[in-house]
Amino acid sequence: MTEIAVLTPDPSDPSYAGEWPGVLKRLGEALATGGMTAVPTPWTDHIDSGEGLIGFPLVLPLIAWGYHRAHARWMQACATWEAAGAPMLNPPSVLGWNSDKSYLGRLAEQGVAIPDTVWIDGPTQADADAAFDRFGTDRIVVKPRVSGGAYRTLRLSRGEPMVGAPEGPAMIQPYLPTIESEGETSLLFFGGKLSHVVEKRPVPGEFRVQIQYGGGHVALPEPPAGALALAEQTLAAIGEDLLYARIDMARDESGRWLLMEAELIEPDFYLGSAPEGGRRFAAAVRTRL
Repeated sequence: MTEIAVLTPDPSDPSYAGEWPGVLKRLGEALATGGMTAVPTPWTDHIDSGEGLIGFPLVLPLIAWGYHRAHARWMQACATWEAAGAPMLNPPSVLGWNSDKSYLGRLAEQGVAIPDTVWIDGPTQADADAAFDRFGTDRIVVKPRVSGGAYRTLRLSRGEPMVGAPEGPAMIQPYLPTIESEGETSLLFFGGKLSHVVEKRPVPGEFRVQIQYGGGHVALPEPPAGALALAEQTLAAIGEDLLYARIDMARDESGRWLLMEAELIEPDFYLGSAPEGGRRFAAAVRTRL
């Protein structure tokens, strides 16, 4: 069996202790179908040196959770891995720029449709109040530019005080009510090829689709009309050598698909909904080996 390193959370951070072993198990089961064994190693053990990683034929950063709460260390680690020539996919350079959602602005400049967005440093109540008028809406979403799992993401109504605002660089977008009625759609790509599609929905009254907020997902037999075109346009605009990608999108009230995120670091692959339990992912990894 070929040993593949899988980056895992900081062992001193108890936030993820009950979750990541299950994710590692699912990844390990998928990799085993291609004759590979997943070897866990904390990403925080390799910030200053890549020596512990270059002995592996491949390193997958798929459970490097918590990087958004230690972003300076994450960027240092990405630079270390790139300089060491660590055989990492997705590449360390991608792991760096994809950790800051300002990349959405760059994709928009290339014609990729995203929600109307205001980019700010340290959002204030005045910023929020101005955004309502700019967007012509009564509800907005305020997000940190460096985030994960809807961390410190707020939904605000006009006149509502902004409590618990993100610190540092952030983004403000009009709220998409279709998130509640239709959910968010994710297209999973392995080796540049579409593997499967899932639809994620929040619980009633919630807008966050993540499982920690009660969200759930169902597999779709094929991408909804127009979704694949946006995903392929996004990947073409990114133009990077990617082993995997999860392209998250939602429709606005006119039915137009908008890119919400291109998850290229440690996305949930929803392997339980993948054909043959993730064999396509294992095949893509095996091809790279």
